[in-house]
Amino acid sequence: MAYVSLREKMEKGPVFGMTVYTGSVAMVEAIGNWGFDFAFLDAEHTPLSVGLEMEKLIMAAKLSGVSPLVRVTGCDEVEIRKALEMGAEGVIIPHVKTKEDAELCVRAAKFPPRGRRGADATVRAAGYAGPNFNWGKYIEESNNESLILPMAEDFEFMDNIDEIMSVPGIDAINFGPTDYANSLGKILYYQMDAPEVEAALKEIVAKSKPLGVSVMAPVVPATLEGAKKAIDKGINMLIMGSDMGNFQAKCKEIVSGCLDLLRK
Repeated sequence: MAYVSLREKMEKGPVFGMTVYTGSVAMVEAIGNWGFDFAFLDAEHTPLSVGLEMEKLIMAAKLSGVSPLVRVTGCDEVEIRKALEMGAEGVIIPHVKTKEDAELCVRAAKFPPRGRRGADATVRAAGYAGPNFNWGKYIEESNNESLILPMAEDFEFMDNIDEIMSVPGIDAINFGPTDYANSLGKILYYQMDAPEVEAALKEIVAKSKPLGVSVMAPVVPATLEGAKKAIDKGINMLIMGSDMGNFQAKCKEIVSGCLDLLRK
């Protein structure tokens, strides 16, 4: 079966993925084998760096047919470039707060004239300049296909949302409800129905839709009801929990529904 890019999948409707915190190649392969659309590979809250371990996860994703998206540690030009050179289809950038931050993300991810990404052909994304390599085609395809997803997880993003959304090249906004609430001094954990969180998400959707920009957000817990609510709210890139979170939930279910009863 031919590999289908995440951008192509997004044109047909909502896409579904899962965050990978464990750094497990097997977990990435399982996510792909089960037909998820993207694997959200995290380097922000894990020991992973944008290096050899991340490269293995990207390769596992490609081989199992799931699109790899890498969350880097911030607006770092080198990390963004390296993630894309390794073969990531897109980069997720945490804590984007200003128009300047967003411009840096685009500049790092896109080649001239759309950005200032440093270029080399001896990388996976370019097939290491192997058979039938064409430099111009590589530049064009990279510019057209790479996805840029800044995260809205601070009150500053919302304060500057119009300026941020005016930056050409943004493909999706990843809404982080927990950190957004924290930035307001509210201790909330994935409470998408909290008034402050709902208001921010509603504004993001309203400003993104006319621009053709997608909205990504978590569905925690990963249930049918939660997914339907998310889609109804305008979210079209759904993060169906994480590998560790879903594993923890299953462990809780096994302990409370089986082990605790057997131990009595």
